[in-house]
Amino acid sequence: MLFALHVSGAQIWGEKNMSQVPPKSLTETQDTDTPSAGRRSFLKTTGLTTLGAMLGMSVPFERNLTAGFIPAALAQDTGLDLMTGKQGLVVLGDRPLNAETPPHLLDDDITPYDRLFVRMNGLVPQSALDQNAEGWTLTVDGEVDTPLQLSLDDLQSRFETVTRQLVIECGGNGRAFFQPGTSGNQWTFGAVGCPEWTGVRLADVLNAAGVKSSAVYTGHYGNDVNLDGDETKEVISRGVPIEKALQEDAIIAWQMNGAPLEPLHGFPLRLIVPGFPASASQKYLNRIWVRDKEHDGAKMTGASYRIPAYPVAPGTEVPDEDMVVLMDMPVKSIITFPETGSEVTVGEETEVRGHAWCGKGDVASVQYSLDFGQTWQDAQLDPPPNRFAWQRWRARLTLPQHGYYEVWARAVDQDGIGQPPLSPVWNPRGYGNNIQHRIALVAVG
Repeated sequence: MLFALHVSGAQIWGEKNMSQVPPKSLTETQDTDTPSAGRRSFLKTTGLTTLGAMLGMSVPFERNLTAGFIPAALAQDTGLDLMTGKQGLVVLGDRPLNAETPPHLLDDDITPYDRLFVRMNGLVPQSALDQNAEGWTLTVDGEVDTPLQLSLDDLQSRFETVTRQLVIECGGNGRAFFQPGTSGNQWTFGAVGCPEWTGVRLADVLNAAGVKSSAVYTGHYGNDVNLDGDETKEVISRGVPIEKALQEDAIIAWQMNGAPLEPLHGFPLRLIVPGFPASASQKYLNRIWVRDKEHDGAKMTGASYRIPAYPVAPGTEVPDEDMVVLMDMPVKSIITFPETGSEVTVGEETEVRGHAWCGKGDVASVQYSLDFGQTWQDAQLDPPPNRFAWQRWRARLTLPQHGYYEVWARAVDQDGIGQPPLSPVWNPRGYGNNIQHRIALVAVG
């Protein structure tokens, strides 16, 4: 059984601590068959006499509500019920639902479902909650020779299926470390993961449609629902330059880690556009519109996922016309073992390890420091299983005497650009922070 523990205004989801009593809101409505079944089964079995209590107000015409008909106010789900399938994530907000993973829980080479961060922009669509893909189609239209309407069967039968380990990372990962602070979810280091995705190459689908010479950008659409329940409003519709879309790395995925996509991660289809912020990897994908200009969908204009075209002083107000789309994510690394605050034995060799990744592709090197960044040592860096997967790094170190130590890690990309010890150039929305990760160790014994 799982429980939610409130800590410092956040909500941490993890294995049950036997000294804690699970909140009734979880234990009374939980159904173990599927992560989202608790809410639905509760609604189906609840009488109309309790409807007012659920909505927090009287329902004058409740006698006219047909049995089995879910009120609009309850028909869509933020996805919080589905967090019972997650382990140890810290919930930053529930409307929309956003949750990150502490770095020490990201030690797996392939990030499992229960450890992958959650970034929602709207409400989980009912089709995803029900995991019902009947009649689902993907439209490819716009600046193409032959517009396509593809079912899941079409995608799986007409194109080569590929499986890749690909990093997916929120553009705001690290936002909490900017000074002055910026608005938005205060992600630290855990809005990232590297699952294994199965699907077809986006390039193969676009080439089948015949991309015209006038094509400049893609625009992506899904069926997630606006927070106010209005299904006519776009929740998020971002895109990528056509050159990026036609690279072989981007995937239209229907599986994660060998299983169908879960509701929180885009069932039945989603894009994975590695190297770019995860906002470009549209969930619940049902349309790709090839444009003859930069896409202007929801959260594509203004300051959304944009950074200044030139360096600015912290706190500067930047005009929208001087903001450019955030594309390649910067080089990064995290320490996943041991957990910060761990005790190690003086004089005994200890392994420190983690992952490194880069929006441009492979990482060139990873170094670590034990003396607060005064000197650096090279870590062992493994090659990635494929381009845009994160790379395992490890080092063995010995703490010479009792006391407090910190391990700092920094990755360097193929252009020689490394992670800074402090937050990089400030931007109004707090994107692309690749500050060095560090952990505390205590030498004992």
